[in-house]
Amino acid sequence: MRALFLALGCALALMSSPVQAQDKPDAERTSAEWLALIQADKKAIVGRSMDLTPEESAKFWPLYDGFQRELAVPQNTVTRVLLDYIAAGQTLTDANAKRLIEQMHSAEKEELRLREKHFRQLLRVLPARKAARYVQIENKIQAVVRYESAKAVPLAR
Repeated sequence: MRALFLALGCALALMSSPVQAQDKPDAERTSAEWLALIQADKKAIVGRSMDLTPEESAKFWPLYDGFQRELAVPQNTVTRVLLDYIAAGQTLTDANAKRLIEQMHSAEKEELRLREKHFRQLLRVLPARKAARYVQIENKIQAVVRYESAKAVPLAR
């Protein structure tokens, strides 16, 4: 139980901590600083990175908002699985470990399905290069979030 509270405390600290040295060049930011920026205003980061025309913006942002709502479902499942895993700690059984990994894989498959669906939708409203750019931005953001989450989760024993 102590590990659960420690992990939750770390997650909350990361979510609420202000970004230090906001005037740093992007290449010099740590993953923790990027996570704080992402949590503060992911939409602004995406907007600054996309270079959309006004016409593209009018079509892109409703898709983006819908995608983020849909993506929250499998991502919340992954968070619940990680919290269940941390809560189990030393009492994690083989059956529970198997169940948790199966739930994780199911959520990851659903996330991939949503990403593919969203890319197809983007191709209808953006040039392929800009749609690909958004996919790259989203992938980089998710990599930072997953990396910071992974650091807080101990390996199974």
